[in-house]
Amino acid sequence: MAHFNYLSEEEQTKLRQTAEAIVAPGKGILAADESTSTMGKRLAGIGVENTEENRRQYRELLFTSNEIMKDYISGVILFHETVYQKTSDGTPFVFKWICNILYCTGLDDLTKRCQEYKEQGCLFAKWRCVLKIREHNPSPLSILENANVLARYATCCQQAGIVPIVEPEVLPDGTHDLERAQKVTEKVLAAVYKALSDHHVYLEGTLLKPNMVTAGQSCPIKYTPQDVAKATVTALQRTVPAAVPGITFLSGGQSEEEASVNLDAINKYPGKKPWALTFSYGRALQASALKAWSGKTESVKAGQEEFLKRAKANSEAALGKYTGGVTGAAAEEILFIKNHEY
Repeated sequence: MAHFNYLSEEEQTKLRQTAEAIVAPGKGILAADESTSTMGKRLAGIGVENTEENRRQYRELLFTSNEIMKDYISGVILFHETVYQKTSDGTPFVFKWICNILYCTGLDDLTKRCQEYKEQGCLFAKWRCVLKIREHNPSPLSILENANVLARYATCCQQAGIVPIVEPEVLPDGTHDLERAQKVTEKVLAAVYKALSDHHVYLEGTLLKPNMVTAGQSCPIKYTPQDVAKATVTALQRTVPAAVPGITFLSGGQSEEEASVNLDAINKYPGKKPWALTFSYGRALQASALKAWSGKTESVKAGQEEFLKRAKANSEAALGKYTGGVTGAAAEEILFIKNHEY
């Protein structure tokens, strides 16, 4: 029998408290960690040049929307560039938040880099590994390799005192139906939690950021939000330990409204759900705000209003209290991008 120790009681407590704060009732995460190239594509869509200043101005629009934003948003995923940026009045973006996230690439010296980000005020991190569904994929080896990478990352984060958000994403690309998506998601999550156990990761100080279980974007069968909720909750019940404080879903190319409606259906679905079920959305929180702003100084308030409106909708969905129908400049636009690369 192997012997091991978790972190000290004090370290465990800090990690657990941060994880629980992120998934407090009715709160979720704004994923604003678009890379420079991805942000360039978003800005190009509204006719704005991809400069550091324009990226800074847009993120300031989001981060300074209104104090009421903190009733809906507990933390923000930041790209490396954004960690060091400031608002126009000189306030570092990082210190606008109770909880902050950084986005890391590469395992080499990861613990050291996490320590450096911790010194900047970041309290949690995210790592994304993706898998595609094809006739013979994902292979057992790819599932295992991704799970072990996520577990190694989580270990590095916790050693630096940062809560790891573990993101194993089964991409929505393909023609597969809901049943196939559920089965693959179950296999992926089971492998992830086996790897986290093997690496002695303290689960109470982690969060999971998975895909909702949805059919492939090219699947001819149309499923209801209740179908998605049943498949998603069932997959989670079969694989995710109750020790995990919360699950912060990615939006996976869904429209803003679709992502809110499906999250609401998941929270309304009956059955055992020992974790908080909330959001960690990027495009599904920003599409209308970006379109309303369009790079114009006089439209900053309009962009902020769109963002707050959708943040409130997702807060209600995280409580299972969303009644639907919130409109927006891009609320119904499908945000799926085939073969998307960050």
